[in-house]
Amino acid sequence: MDLKGKTILITGGTGSFGQKFVSRVLKEKIKKVIVFSRDELKQFEMSKEFVDERIRFFLGDVRDIERLYRAFDGVDIVIHAAALKQIGSCEYNPFEAVKTNIHGAQNVIEAALDRNVNRVIALSTDKAVCPINLYGATKLVSDKLFISANSYAGKKDIRFAVVRYGNVVGSRGSVIPFFEKMKKTGKIPITDERMTRFWITLDQGVQFVLDNLSRMKGGEIFVPKIPSMNIIDLAKAIAPQCQLEFIGIRPGEKLHEAMITEDDSRHTLEYDKFYVIQPEFHWWDKDYKKDGKAMPEGFCYRSDKNDRWLSIEDLRNYYLMS
Repeated sequence: MDLKGKTILITGGTGSFGQKFVSRVLKEKIKKVIVFSRDELKQFEMSKEFVDERIRFFLGDVRDIERLYRAFDGVDIVIHAAALKQIGSCEYNPFEAVKTNIHGAQNVIEAALDRNVNRVIALSTDKAVCPINLYGATKLVSDKLFISANSYAGKKDIRFAVVRYGNVVGSRGSVIPFFEKMKKTGKIPITDERMTRFWITLDQGVQFVLDNLSRMKGGEIFVPKIPSMNIIDLAKAIAPQCQLEFIGIRPGEKLHEAMITEDDSRHTLEYDKFYVIQPEFHWWDKDYKKDGKAMPEGFCYRSDKNDRWLSIEDLRNYYLMS
């Protein structure tokens, strides 16, 4: 999508993804990028890092629809990255997770519809697929809301879609910074030696979102083809001299993650670098199929059944380059 002259707003814009996204879009000939978040300190720090007349900072919370109405005025594109993401925190504060991840999603949708935003992409997670914790469950509901939002569009030129991917290298709260910290103790805690996860860098995540702004028709879930990692290999890549201490799987944690289920695969199309989970709308444009390959019966995209894996050396290079 040509971003020239566009005004872009990103919710949760002071997070790891938001900062990388802002850095990327400022290289384009955009009109303006609006960072919408509730943390004034992070906004202050970010304003010192990004000195550009095209950037704006809006204090606000996605729970506050009135603030969203004001922030979305004149906006062409919304990237919804705001969420409560820590599994343990969401389990202990379930109502707060629902208010931000579900009610906040609804507020973003309604404000976008009423302010005539042109494109909306919501960030999802592999935790939303067959969720076993509250965080994943709220993100599943959020995904469903953004997909169904296209039914509310009517004759307006607005489209909603979802981008779903796995763990992000080096993002705040991820396992890599934690392992780096624990490396100083000489011991790395491992939940289960069989554990696998999908792996993506911030740069790849940002580019995937931008790519899908161009291809989205409204209602899709876009899933990138990314490699898997084994948790033992990750620990050895970061702290090869450390002792591994097995502590058992934590509450709300899976051995393996999935991004496409067998049921979803029946309306999933495969492309060279990504999958598209098509919506089950009666008005859906079936011509989409001529560009992609339908998936075989029983297909699922899981981190332990992936055909792309990162070796220890790959992980080291991946991390150092991210």
